[in-house]
Amino acid sequence: MMTTTTTTADGVNGPMTGKSLKDWSKELRGRDILCFSHDWSGDPLSKTHLMRILARDNRVLWVNSIGYRAPTASKADVSRAFKKLAAAATPLSEPEPNIFVLNPLAVPAYGSPSVRAFNRRFLRWQVRRAMRKLHFKRPLNFVFNPAAAVIAGALGEEMLVYYCVDEYTQFSGVASQSLAELEEGLLRRSDLVIVSADRLYQSKAAYNPNTILVRHGVDFTHFRRALDPETEVPADLARLPRPVIGFFGLIADWVDFEVIERVARTFPEASVVMLGKATTDTSALERIPNVHLLGRKQYSELPGYCKGFDVALMPFRINELTLNANPLKVREYLAAGLPVVSTAIPEVEVLGLCRIARDEDSFVEEVREALKDPGPTEARSDRIRQESWEARLDDIRRHLATM
Repeated sequence: MMTTTTTTADGVNGPMTGKSLKDWSKELRGRDILCFSHDWSGDPLSKTHLMRILARDNRVLWVNSIGYRAPTASKADVSRAFKKLAAAATPLSEPEPNIFVLNPLAVPAYGSPSVRAFNRRFLRWQVRRAMRKLHFKRPLNFVFNPAAAVIAGALGEEMLVYYCVDEYTQFSGVASQSLAELEEGLLRRSDLVIVSADRLYQSKAAYNPNTILVRHGVDFTHFRRALDPETEVPADLARLPRPVIGFFGLIADWVDFEVIERVARTFPEASVVMLGKATTDTSALERIPNVHLLGRKQYSELPGYCKGFDVALMPFRINELTLNANPLKVREYLAAGLPVVSTAIPEVEVLGLCRIARDEDSFVEEVREALKDPGPTEARSDRIRQESWEARLDDIRRHLATM
């Protein structure tokens, strides 16, 4: 493993170990990279964007999710289990150049020492087999999923990076204590820990002094298409009454339905639109006439939907999970040139580009103010131009050049 040095959240580097800063551009090029993350077929997240850029100059073995919560007997969990078994029949594919996807099997329960031991042996065998097939040698291992701690560091890696973008122990259904133990071990033995929010930095740096803060970027060019005259607003949105007050993303238990209902009832002439897969009960919203749940949309379609929005919402509940979050959708809304109204999530406040509400009353008032300058504008989009994923990867390269 590589010799490390301390890097603070402000990007202040300690003494360098044989490399000069001018060498940073050579980092993360011509390498074999492991990535333990969510399923490749899911919505593009921070890790998807970063690995796609890295695949331009490297080979990436993307290991689909091994799960960090025990499954239930729910229809969704049973369906997911069958999909995992079916995917394992074709364990290795190349959906994009230089990105190879492995569909591993594991027992998604980490409280039992015997289950952990089984997963460690079985996962290691599956990943090693894929590495041999691809002729991977001394890879750099980027771990986004803390459950992968069971094998991280046991795959002949040259370097182990834990890239933490959430407080995973706060997700519903997670065996918090077991996952916390796994994560603590991963934090302590990682060569570098990267976090996406200041609150995560404050908690994770206590376990590893070589922890850095790299906030999320944005696929600016993609979402800027909302301002392109040739971009069409999809028909299911175009037919709805204006103004359109919109949201896209996973509709989960961290979304504040009470705030959305309040907005919908305050602006009955407006259409409140929610795009995304729902993993929680949405019946309360479905009963409101001007709330429209249009389902999950392809990533390629999102600029068109943004073009049809007048105001974008970031209505997360305030709890330990969301206080540690850095919602990617906010930068995507802004790149599309939209006015954004958000609850008081620290990483949204840091941006300084959104309207922040402290309660339901102020949320409604901020939406009212945002509607005075609705829809995508170039000026709003331009303010986020420098927040690209390429720029974020350059930040990581600079840090690696000091190690």
